[in-house]
Amino acid sequence: MGHGADDKNHATPRERLDAAGATDVAATLQALATPSRLYILARLQEGPCAVGDLAEAVGMEASACSHQLRLLRNLGLVTGERRGRSIVYALYDNHVAELLDQALFHVEHLRLGLRDVSTEGGSPWSSNRQDGTPAGR
Repeated sequence: MGHGADDKNHATPRERLDAAGATDVAATLQALATPSRLYILARLQEGPCAVGDLAEAVGMEASACSHQLRLLRNLGLVTGERRGRSIVYALYDNHVAELLDQALFHVEHLRLGLRDVSTEGGSPWSSNRQDGTPAGR
């Protein structure tokens, strides 16, 4: 998958998913399957935050928030930097923010009954219809 600076301007071929990649992706998606972790990541999209402030912002006890942050850090989704007596957390990189945004867009599209029309492959089954029938029929 493309990792260059110009990824937004140039389409890159998708890599085939192998066993190791599937395991890593599954672990990442499992981490995103908990609302409390999503709240934490969504708050960190706004910018870096100390644990105490982050816990308050997402309505969690500081110890519970720290536990979730440790898991997110071990999966490479957030980073922690010690500043004095506290640790300030931030999203690891823009991929994490994009992953969250895409999940939100997908859920909103499902709610509205929308589908993106594929520009790759030109499938006749791509549609904006809720029932999935081809757009031309």
